[in-house]
Amino acid sequence: MSLKERITNEMKDAMRAKDSERLGTIRLLTAAMKQKEVDERVELDDVAVIAIVDKMLKQRKDSIEAFEKAGRQDLADKEKSESLVLQAYLPARLSAEEVASEVKAIVAELGVELGRAAGPADMGKVMGAVKAKLAGKADMGQVSAAVKAALAP
Repeated sequence: MSLKERITNEMKDAMRAKDSERLGTIRLLTAAMKQKEVDERVELDDVAVIAIVDKMLKQRKDSIEAFEKAGRQDLADKEKSESLVLQAYLPARLSAEEVASEVKAIVAELGVELGRAAGPADMGKVMGAVKAKLAGKADMGQVSAAVKAALAP
């Protein structure tokens, strides 16, 4: 079963269980998926759905910070509960050590392709390759820090 089908089935389950909070979050996700399909005239695969979930989680994280700074704990709690629902659709995240080892392997591979040792100027190339390989498997903030560390002289 694809991730998209799983989300649709869980939306139906939430309707049957009358779980309005979970249902609302899943509906936001399905609306974002449908919008992407309509805008780009494509059928979403699991990678594209994971990218949408990642984007929505980042939005929730930013909102939580803003609401907590403004003293609106009620809204921050709502965003946190939505984040928990969305996180269920992501694959297991890699640990910091696993991310660092993957980044080092990619840097070594690209260093060979470039014919020289990679340096800070090659961050864009490395990030492009890392994003393609680790999309949805790791937090991109953590990946960026690992790339900077790997490219440091």
